[in-house]
Formats: sequence, C-alpha cells, structure tokens
Amino acid sequence: MHFHFDFSANQILWTLTFAAELVLLVVLLGRDRARRYPWFTLKIALLALLLLISRLLVNRMAAVTVGIVFLTLSCIATLVSWIVVAEVARRGFAGASRRSWLIAAIAALVIAGIALWLWGPWPAWKTLTGASRLVAIRCMQMFADKGSMLANVLEVELAILFALFGRRYRGGWRSHPHMIAIGLSAAALSQIAVRVIWRSLASHTVIRSQAEYLRIVTLRERIYHANDVVYLCALVWWIAWLWLDEPAAANRQIAPGA
Repeated sequence: MHFHFDFSANQILWTLTFAAELVLLVVLLGRDRARRYPWFTLKIALLALLLLISRLLVNRMAAVTVGIVFLTLSCIATLVSWIVVAEVARRGFAGASRRSWLIAAIAALVIAGIALWLWGPWPAWKTLTGASRLVAIRCMQMFADKGSMLANVLEVELAILFALFGRRYRGGWRSHPHMIAIGLSAAALSQIAVRVIWRSLASHTVIRSQAEYLRIVTLRERIYHANDVVYLCALVWWIAWLWLDEPAAANRQIAPGA
C-alpha cells in the first residue's frame, strides 16, 4: 500500500511550528508561568501572530498593506525580544548585586553593539530621511533587521552568562530562566548562522543561468527550513521544561511572590 501526502515542507513546518507555539502558550498560561514571564509569553504570542499573518494575508491583500502590517509587528516583536532578555536575566540573576548587574549589562551591550556595527551593511543616510511612505518602510525594515540581530547576540550572551555564573544565583541548571535562555540562544545562533551563510553565498555567487538560479533558490529554502527546524526544537524544549516545576533547590531560593 502506498500513501501519498500532498503537503510541502513549508506547509508541514508551518503547521508544526504554529501548533507548538499554541501549546507553549497553553503551558505558559495553564502552569502559571505567564505571571513570572509576561514578556516571554507576549513574544511567543507575537511570533504566532506573525506566522498566522504569513499564511492568511499574503496573496490575499495588497502587498504594501501586508508588508506594513508585517513590519509593524516585526518591530514590536524586536522591542519585546530586548525586554525578554532583561526579564530572563532578572529572574535568573536575582541574587546578583547592583554593581554586578551594571557591569554585566554594559559589557553585554558593548559587545553586542560592536558585533552589530561590524556586521553591516548599513543603508545610506539619505535613504532614511524624508517624509514619504517608502522612507518609513525602509526605516522599519532596518529597525526590524538590525534590532533582531542585536537581540540574537544578546540572547547568546545571556546563555553564556548562565553557563558561567548561573549556579551562583537562581539560574542553575534546570531552572526555568536557564532553560528559556538555552532555547533563545539556540534559535539565535541558528538565525545568525543563516545570515552568515546567506551573506557569504550572495557575495560569492554569480548567477549565469536558470539552472544556477534554481540551485540557489533551492539551497536558500533548505537553509531556511533548517532554521525553522531549530526554532521548532526550541519550542518543544520550552514546552517540556516549562511544564515541569523547577528543582526544589531553585524554588527555595525564590522569594514568595517573586
């Protein structure tokens, strides 16, 4: 007997990812994790909304309208991603002194800022000035792109800090902040890798034929599919660990109502 499933890889990944985001939201709300991580919950809800928009509105509304809606939500999601880093760090390093917090925050921001500046390319200033709709869209695109890159670097740095200093405070192994940080860093590293690989391909590939163009398009789809799989794994990771309670040692360190 032969089975035939008329589903593409895009459809399968979209369905699994959207379902996992909904399950994660149920876990966050049902297990009362949303009260402790409201910004992380909001981030997952925004990502689920963006995924839904990509399926429901594309090719059904004017491209400009869909682009503006998508960019607006992307910019909001970028801002929320920055706050999520601070939220998880605050929960995981609640026992750190104000001086340690300040030093770590400044060092992380400086390193992330340097990485963002060196990454480039940055658009010309004249393309970002003016009062036209096109200029506004370009500014939103730049903010969403550079802002998400900054968030990715900060998320990787957060995971490194947990690995180095988490046990001294409340971010030991199997604590919820540490588990959230691991998922964030895995997804962030995957997105950074996609940027690096695609930039390298774009700068070293010269398309001379239709076959070469199709090869690049196929390779691009595979790279983005791999990135989607990593994000899906991060969602499953969060679902599993946030469903479980933190170890008793970690719970004893958390003050009531924290």
